[in-house]
Amino acid sequence: MRQSEDVTTTSVGTTNGATGRARRSELAAFLRSRRDRITPADVGMPPGPRRRTPGLRREEVAQLAGVGVTWYTWLEQGRPINASPQVLDAVARTLRLDVAEREHLYRLAEVPDAALPDDVDVLPEDVQTILDALEPIPAAVCNGRSDVLAWNRPYAAIFPVVVKAPACERNTMWMAFTLPSCCNPVVNMASEAPMHVAMFRHRYSRHLHEPGWKELVRRLQAASPEFARLWADHDVAVPGQRVKVFRHHAVGLVRTRTTSMELSGAPGARMIVYTLTDDESRDRIDWLLANPEAAAPDHVH
Repeated sequence: MRQSEDVTTTSVGTTNGATGRARRSELAAFLRSRRDRITPADVGMPPGPRRRTPGLRREEVAQLAGVGVTWYTWLEQGRPINASPQVLDAVARTLRLDVAEREHLYRLAEVPDAALPDDVDVLPEDVQTILDALEPIPAAVCNGRSDVLAWNRPYAAIFPVVVKAPACERNTMWMAFTLPSCCNPVVNMASEAPMHVAMFRHRYSRHLHEPGWKELVRRLQAASPEFARLWADHDVAVPGQRVKVFRHHAVGLVRTRTTSMELSGAPGARMIVYTLTDDESRDRIDWLLANPEAAAPDHVH
C-alpha cells in the first residue's frame, strides 16, 4: 500500500535563508549516501541491465518504501516538500538506517518530535557489569515503557515479584498499580503514584502512535481504577530524584532515593539507582544478600 506522503503537516526544510538551504543540501547528500550503500541483492531485487550505480535507484527506494517516485526524488533533491513521521519511518526502514542515522534524518527533515524506538531488547555489554559493581546498592535498567531489562542482586532482593515475573509482565508500572497491598513493596505509593504517572506520561508523549505503549495504557486503565483516575488528570512531569520506601517481609522498611540516568547506545533505556539513605536500610540489604532464601512468601490472593 502506498504511503500517503502528500497528506502531511510538516514541511522539509522550512527554515528560511542559508540555514534552510544548508539543511536541505545535507539531507540530499545523506539520503544519496545511504541509498548508494544498499545493493539490489541486499533487498532481494535483481541487479538489472546497465545499472550506473552499485546502490539502489531512487525509484527502487520509493517502491520499497511505498511512496511516490516523484515525492522521493524531490525529498532526495532537498526540495521543501511535506513529510510525515510515518513516511520518514518507511524511508528509514528501506535505507536500513540505524538509530543515530534515523535521528539524523528526522533532524535534517525538520521533524524534531518524531519518536525514536525504545523497545530495547539488547543492552550494551558492560551494563550488567556496572549493575553488579553497584552492589549493595539496588539498581536496574528499564526502557521507556518501564519494562525491567536488567538488574543486580540487591534489586532482586527487594523486588522478587518483579524479577520472577515473565518477561512480558516484568514492568514496574504494571506491578506498582496492579499488585495487591500484601505483595506491593512500595510503602509510600499514595504520595508517589501521581508523580509516577506524570513522569510516565512525559515519556508516553513521544510514542503516541506506537501500539505497545497504547496497549500498556489500555491494560493499566482496565486493571487499576487509581491509574485510570490519575491518567485522566493529564499531569506531566520530567524525571527527577524521588524518595521511595519499600517493605520486605523479612527485614521491614528499606529507604532509598532514586536517581535515573539515560544509557548511551540503548535509546530510551535508563538505569535507576536506589541509593540507601540510612544505616538501617544498608544493614537490611546486607542481610538480604546474605540470606537469599528470604524470598517473598508465596500465597494465593
